[in-house]
Amino acid sequence: MAKALLGHVRGPDQRLAAELRRLRRRVGDLEAQLARLAEQRETRPAGPLAAGPLAADTVVGRPGPAAPPVPRRPSA
Repeated sequence: MAKALLGHVRGPDQRLAAELRRLRRRVGDLEAQLARLAEQRETRPAGPLAAGPLAADTVVGRPGPAAPPVPRRPSA
């Protein structure tokens, strides 16, 4: 209870309040970006390229880009 009273007397932590404002701004930016991408997706013409450039490779039947080799550790 003492911590609750101390927090009430001193007021909100300024660092915490600044971080909360930053995070809320970031969420707003991400929501706006999501809305723009959804709008672009709706206005894009339908077809084999509508899903992206990698989807066109699979439609034609060509394999996609090869994955890079996984480095192995030498045995000790």
